[in-house]
Amino acid sequence: MTDKPFVVVIAGPTAVGKTETALTVAEKFGMEIVNADSMQVYRYMNIGTAKPNKEEQRRVRHHLIDVVNPDEHFDAGMYKKLADATIQDLWNRGVVPLIVGGTGLYIRVLMRGICGQIPRNESVLKKLKEKLKQRGISELYGELTEVDPLLARRIHHHDRQRILRALEVYHSTGKPLSQWQEEHRFSDRPYRSLKIFLTRDRKELYERINNRTEKMFRCGLVEEVQMLLEMGYSPELKSMQALGYKETVAYLHGHMSLDDAIRTVKKETRRYAKRQFTWFRKEPGFRWLEASNTEKILNLVDGELQNAGV
Repeated sequence: MTDKPFVVVIAGPTAVGKTETALTVAEKFGMEIVNADSMQVYRYMNIGTAKPNKEEQRRVRHHLIDVVNPDEHFDAGMYKKLADATIQDLWNRGVVPLIVGGTGLYIRVLMRGICGQIPRNESVLKKLKEKLKQRGISELYGELTEVDPLLARRIHHHDRQRILRALEVYHSTGKPLSQWQEEHRFSDRPYRSLKIFLTRDRKELYERINNRTEKMFRCGLVEEVQMLLEMGYSPELKSMQALGYKETVAYLHGHMSLDDAIRTVKKETRRYAKRQFTWFRKEPGFRWLEASNTEKILNLVDGELQNAGV
């Protein structure tokens, strides 16, 4: 093996079948899985994040799952630091890392580097958080569309953490975060790689999303969210604002019926899948493959591993 690790990446929209495909690939080629899902890093949040279950984790060793508690800060920079260390450890042990997940930003910073550290400005952040409390996230997002329209188009209008950070950078430096990123150009390339994006017919994918949502509620999502609330985790936490959790909290607090919560989760998950397709279309080097074509995926991985000399 060379000094520069070779990694395989399996990305794709939610519910496309990343876990099943990754387990098959990892078992065949003796790989270990490195999580690249921003929600599966949280402890106690299992059902709503579609975290690999105990049996799946017994089949193949997983890394970067259950890293922090729901009320602890975690971001792309922290992810990269942990993932880089994990990948190097696997490579040193002669294991090819298999990166699996649908969080595009995590995969981007891991594979292409991260914009140089811009110092935090706590005084600016404090003012922005106060403004958030008083006027809501919609007004902050509106401000972002004015000062950094390029970045605003790339993030969800309810993504509090990224909106706050982008405005903090702008008000601290006078320069939009998108400009900082463009100047950096994600020029670092720490790994050799094969990058696969799994896809399915859109109608089939939406059916899978709907079925998985119903299964989550059948298998105890309401009870999981109730447990988190009883443990003292605030509904306002970034982790608790995630798909499935926010709607279940609304149901538990009497703000919507269970049927409405389920319908809302289905709808918002379909929208999230669309955003994932949009994100990864802009990412270079991904090979788009039908998730159901396991043989083609395995043959591609086998060939690339041989070409890479691993």
